[in-house]
Amino acid sequence: MPRADQPGTGPHLISAAPRPDTRHPTDTTRPMRYAPGFTGARLIIFSLLCFTGAACTPSCAEDADALAKQLSNPVAALISLPLQMNWDSGLGDKGLGDKWLLNVQPVIPFSLGDHWSLISRTIIPFAAQSDVIPGDPHQSGLGDITQSFFFSPKEPLGGWIIGAGPAMLLPTATDSSLGYGKWGLGATMVVLKQTPSAWTYGALWNHIWSVAGNENRPDISSTFIQPFISRGLGQGITAGANLEASYDWEGRHWVVPLNLSLSKVTKFGTQLVSIGGGVRYYLESPAGGPSWGLRFTLTFLFPK
Repeated sequence: MPRADQPGTGPHLISAAPRPDTRHPTDTTRPMRYAPGFTGARLIIFSLLCFTGAACTPSCAEDADALAKQLSNPVAALISLPLQMNWDSGLGDKGLGDKWLLNVQPVIPFSLGDHWSLISRTIIPFAAQSDVIPGDPHQSGLGDITQSFFFSPKEPLGGWIIGAGPAMLLPTATDSSLGYGKWGLGATMVVLKQTPSAWTYGALWNHIWSVAGNENRPDISSTFIQPFISRGLGQGITAGANLEASYDWEGRHWVVPLNLSLSKVTKFGTQLVSIGGGVRYYLESPAGGPSWGLRFTLTFLFPK
């Protein structure tokens, strides 16, 4: 269920994120390096306890389940604004570095006649990292923006929902450590199935190559593969798991986090939202890359 609002299932969905910075930190003596993450963990646990206990009428539960099912489908005809906060730990030579990443990910579908839809998905990242780059203990700012378009049939083909189209990387980073410094072009595709028993499973893929930009920066050739599975539990609650595997063909390394998530559709006043949290463990990452992380999501929903 690779929807950005459902932690561990999207995310940085369809993104060609910059390679993890593997340079050594300069300060390995600062105490309580993990304090921000523990605060994030408490926030996620408290939020999950609150939203999983929320009451809902039968009619409300049916509507919430329908929206949760749409959120599990990245090419559904649903306007949404996901805000996805990620925290990764264990960066740097001594594992003392960490990184916060807020992805603002508007999703806007367009109808192309009776049979086709066009879904625009944008990822606008804002990052802050500490003890990752030697000689410069902190960096923050805007990262590179990723824009993807999916052309998708309105009806499933043989029971399968599919979508495919172009993907683009825009060199918008305000700090060289937060982006590639290159324009990128490529393709993306998703295939998934949703069953009457509330299961969603499938996979998402994309690949982006650099086509222009700073000649002093490394070229880009990056593949992203995301197998995913989720199940609706009723009352608008969804549990899911996925891998967000990426391979850097230039740097010759994998980054493979395993994500576990829980999310719920509810209301803030009259505004429909999905809130959720999750954890991830990096099965594979380069030297100096992250070891584990947390994710918290808040998605504003605008059903027709």
